Amino acid sequence: MTPATKNLTEGALTFLVGLALKLFTAGVDTPVITLTKVGVVMMVAGGVLVAWGLVQAARGPDRV
Repeated sequence: MTPATKNLTEGALTFLVGLALKLFTAGVDTPVITLTKVGVVMMVAGGVLVAWGLVQAARGPDRV
């Protein structure tokens, strides 16, 4: 598995988990953190990973 494919896969999965947290945990009360905010942070991190994977894919397999 190339680094670009790995980053694209991890980023997409992280984004989807963050989206699920954002959409479905609005009514869950936790003492310290809000799960919807954690979902937003995970969505941003997933987006960054996807963007980095696209940059790596555009550069080609010889440059990492």
